[in-house]
Amino acid sequence: MNILITGCNGQLGNEIQLLEKDFPQHTFYNTDVAELDITDEEAIRQFVQDNAIDGIINCAAYTAVDKAEDNEELCTKLNAEAPAYLAQAVGEQDGWMIHISTDYVFDGTNHTPYKEDDETCPNSVYGRTKLVGEFNVQKLCPRSMIIRTAWLYSTFGNNFVKTMLRLGREKSELGVIFDQIGTPTCGHDLAVAIMTAISKGIVPGIFHFTNEGVTSWYDFTKAIHRIAGITTCKVRPLHTEEYPTPASRPHYGVLDKTKIKQTYGIEIPHWEESLEVCIKAL
Repeated sequence: MNILITGCNGQLGNEIQLLEKDFPQHTFYNTDVAELDITDEEAIRQFVQDNAIDGIINCAAYTAVDKAEDNEELCTKLNAEAPAYLAQAVGEQDGWMIHISTDYVFDGTNHTPYKEDDETCPNSVYGRTKLVGEFNVQKLCPRSMIIRTAWLYSTFGNNFVKTMLRLGREKSELGVIFDQIGTPTCGHDLAVAIMTAISKGIVPGIFHFTNEGVTSWYDFTKAIHRIAGITTCKVRPLHTEEYPTPASRPHYGVLDKTKIKQTYGIEIPHWEESLEVCIKAL
């Protein structure tokens, strides 16, 4: 198959590129904004036709959650309109698409893990634009998979793990929010799940993927420091209201992964196992 990867320079895009050598039967077109502007509908259609693209993995997104509150137009272009252009172009060729979404499509008021068919209710610009992107992809490409994830980190790019490692080494004390609950996701594990879906066949619909287990940002930080051997920084728990941000975050963003595990027969590592592997690689 000819497979187009968008956002190849991001965390997930880079992780997918590391796995491509294991799939020599496919030709991968790794693109970022320099190679393909996904906000240009005609450019996408041309690229898909010229390269006889069979499938798209859309890793591109506007993910600066707080900046999105003041950049709604750009956020809408990248998270809602661009996925529509990609889905339309590959859908017209009877191709498939895997589109990455987020736990921010929920309002975070649940107390049990969110299932794929639970009611969505985003309360940030980022969450709203990502939800519109989901609708657009499903409407325009019948053979599409939406994979919602959360708290993504990787050895590539900027992320919470790298920030906490840096601050842990620079500061003697650090305040981190303890009343927002979710599950970290290692980019490598998500990339493996995506490649498994391609190998076993695209099952249209919405799926959830994070690592196993549940934690808070505070406990996540404590684990990062423990694994990295950082002992000189005291980590204090903060309430959300002690650390105000422009965008509202889900207090509870745990995703139920039963569907993707049963559909594809995958085993997902616990978040601490994968965190350890990532920090050792860093």
